[in-house]
Amino acid sequence: MKKKEKLNILYEDKHLIVVYKKSGLPTINSDKYGISLYSKVYDYLHKKNQKVFIVHRLDKDTCGIIVFAKSEKVKNNLQINWDSVKRNYIAVVHGKTLEKGQIKSYLKETKTLYTYSTNDKNGKLAITNYTKIKSNNNYTMLDINIETGRKNQIRVHMKDNNTPIVGDKKYGIKDGYRNMLLVANKINFIHPITRENINIDIGIPDNFNDIFRSKDEK
Repeated sequence: MKKKEKLNILYEDKHLIVVYKKSGLPTINSDKYGISLYSKVYDYLHKKNQKVFIVHRLDKDTCGIIVFAKSEKVKNNLQINWDSVKRNYIAVVHGKTLEKGQIKSYLKETKTLYTYSTNDKNGKLAITNYTKIKSNNNYTMLDINIETGRKNQIRVHMKDNNTPIVGDKKYGIKDGYRNMLLVANKINFIHPITRENINIDIGIPDNFNDIFRSKDEK
């Protein structure tokens, strides 16, 4: 019998819980995917007679930090003020980029749930800022800050930039990588109840650095 994987809790108090989501695990339940991060958090909090409310999501293939609320009041407060929440990502992409740049477009979604960029202002405005951390002859590691939180935003913008994310099977190229190298690695926000500054930084996963352990790094 397979041992149940322990929940990776980054922060918890009586109002909210912040956890790490691994790549390949959906944030919420769906008909297509049975187990989800939400169900894991629900099971954990249910044993403590606490409720759980979804605040935001990450793509199934993106790993990193996710915040859940323990009451509807906290959930609503966080969502209303979500634009003031600072979120950073690290991505490893194919090819080379400028030292820093901004990608801006309007996003739309097809009936098959494929997101794409357009100049049509009827789409949802998406703004992605990036700064190069390091690169070698084949790959670049980027620090990414998003000004808008659109579905698949970073993945689509990296595709538009001709630097698709390593391991991105939907918007990238066939590169043999099992997991997508995109992580939500930092979050900073004001606690909706205590007004404390919550700052969580999980750093850069080891497998993101492994791809650069060669002589041509620069």
